[in-house]
Amino acid sequence: MQTQEILRLLRLPELGDLGQFFRSLSATTLVSVGALAAILAYWFTHRPKALQPPCNLLMQSEEVEDSGGARRSVIGDGPQLLTHYYDDARTMYQVFRRGLSISGNGPCLGFRKPKQPYQWLSYQEVADRAEFLGSGLLQHNCKPSTDQFIGVFAQNRPEWIIAELACYTYSMVVVPLYDTLGSGAIRYIIRTADISTVVVDKPQKAVLLLEHVERKETPGLKLIIIMEPFEEALKDRGQECGVVIKSMQAVEECGQQNHQAPVPPKPSDLSIVCFTSGTTGSPKGAMLTHGNVVADFSGFLKVTEKVIFPRQDDVLISFLPLAHMFERVIQSVVYCHGGRVGFFQGDIRLLPDDMKALHPTIFPVVPRLLNRMYDKIFSQADTPLKRWLLEFAAKRKQAEVRSGIIRNDSIWDELFFNKIQASLGGCVRMIVTGAAPASPTVLGFLRAALGCQVYEGYGQTECTAGCTFTTPGDWTSGHVGAPLPCNHIKLIDVEELNYWTCKGEGEICVRGPNVFKGYLKDPSRTKEALDSDGWLHTGDIGKWLPAGTLKIIDRKKHIFKLAQGEYVAPEKIENIYIRSEPVAQIYVHGDSLKAFLVGVVVPDPEVMPSWAQKRGIEGSYEELCANKELKKAILEDMVRLGKQSGLHSFEQVKAIHIHSDMFSVQNGLLTPTLKAKRPELREYFKKQIEELYSISM
Repeated sequence: MQTQEILRLLRLPELGDLGQFFRSLSATTLVSVGALAAILAYWFTHRPKALQPPCNLLMQSEEVEDSGGARRSVIGDGPQLLTHYYDDARTMYQVFRRGLSISGNGPCLGFRKPKQPYQWLSYQEVADRAEFLGSGLLQHNCKPSTDQFIGVFAQNRPEWIIAELACYTYSMVVVPLYDTLGSGAIRYIIRTADISTVVVDKPQKAVLLLEHVERKETPGLKLIIIMEPFEEALKDRGQECGVVIKSMQAVEECGQQNHQAPVPPKPSDLSIVCFTSGTTGSPKGAMLTHGNVVADFSGFLKVTEKVIFPRQDDVLISFLPLAHMFERVIQSVVYCHGGRVGFFQGDIRLLPDDMKALHPTIFPVVPRLLNRMYDKIFSQADTPLKRWLLEFAAKRKQAEVRSGIIRNDSIWDELFFNKIQASLGGCVRMIVTGAAPASPTVLGFLRAALGCQVYEGYGQTECTAGCTFTTPGDWTSGHVGAPLPCNHIKLIDVEELNYWTCKGEGEICVRGPNVFKGYLKDPSRTKEALDSDGWLHTGDIGKWLPAGTLKIIDRKKHIFKLAQGEYVAPEKIENIYIRSEPVAQIYVHGDSLKAFLVGVVVPDPEVMPSWAQKRGIEGSYEELCANKELKKAILEDMVRLGKQSGLHSFEQVKAIHIHSDMFSVQNGLLTPTLKAKRPELREYFKKQIEELYSISM
């Protein structure tokens, strides 16, 4: 068919007529057509592209043959569980040496003084100081052996990492201590782990340890090493009770003069005994090997390798406690790739200032901090119009997120979200949250507003840190991702709570090279946690979703019976009530002698005043907390959410007490990982609980 015939059929001008057609157009029209063509060409070449997931998001895990229903990640090189990612990084000592090698002796550990820029120690400086400190420990009767436990009692700072690396360099074992354990727990750990040497940051902590020795509670403690300057009188006090007090600098200088060759550990060697404070009883010392930690962060690397792989120019802000494995696993990923870790000044109120000075790219957080960010953003939208605009912009970006696009350069970012991103330093590309359930509403909003990849993990100290993780590209909320490639996960029946594996529900059990070896000198609790086949029983209740992801739906341990015989899981109820806009914290209480639940609510001081004002209630925060009308409104909102979420009537609280002070680690009502300490809360609010029951009878 001739060209002219084709054009005629399509009703287009013939080729010979096109030139005449364009010559007939005015200059203004031609410029407009050219501009439109340029815009379209630019859009086609620069339009945002969806992230390519590493697997089919509709099938993120699969059942393992002949395993009794266990599931594994579909990401991996075969059926074998992942034990390591790099052949030259199979222990924590090798992990750091790899970072030293590929960094070209770049910056490693950063710290800052108020209103000053960050100062950096290089990888070689850190490695040298670790060898000097380790050699100094050997000169002070420590042995290069996995039988040698060294306590580290300090807030996050470069010296913490140097002390840890010193232990790994000579096959010693780190035992973190932290203030919030309480004096009795610290005494218990020192005695249980036979700790003779503790490295502390401040003289006050040395005094605390000396008091235990003076009372003959920890007779095995012989050496305290202090990071900061201290008075000579402290040395004399130590001498009187047989404890040597030395500065960290002095021990390093001693080691430099008496340098010993490193005695590196094996993957199967113990690396750390991480005592978990728990919510009841004495602390439990989870024994983790080098292989456990390496396997866990290797699972993270495998899942993210094609999407957001760690780089040498990555910077992590360190403020979550180093005494917990979540923070330390994420840091290990950074060291392994020659990246930098900058420490906050030690005051959480100064964290925004630290982030602006550091410009981190990796931001590990806990859900509580994400909730505070979310509440603060919306509290600043203080008029109905501002709130509507913010919600409208968030919905537009959330639509992009649902299609797999994560970016920070849209028109909505320019108009609404760039200031929020700048408050985190302006460079964050990855946020990782764990330690507690995250609100789907909050996660969904922040993925859009922050314009970076936000991942959620689930796990516990006993499986090093994580056992599930968000699959890149799956930006849906309400689940904790699929199993990591380093472990299998199965569910088992929980008869007393009516959870059955035939319905895809049950207690979460984990098995793999990231699962701990047991609790130090505690065979009975080890037997409770680890069965004969090596499965870790977490005590959490999970549910498999159709895509092969896991949803946490309940907690097995914190359950009680009401007087009528109904079982209640308070944490499930609290996770629903916490979504009430004015509620910052909630404690749900029940009693086997009572037929209903009561609760203690801490309102959000930033959100509640405007929420109350909309209901015609005015006053200061303290006045509002005492306002009976407002208490009634908050209870009604909580019950409304409970009904929407399908709570039974016996699961709804019938009365609440309003408390104006936050539950915190400092006042002993939260664990260091910000979980509720239920026995302490019950005792703290004993009088108020009794009043609630007497009024509601």
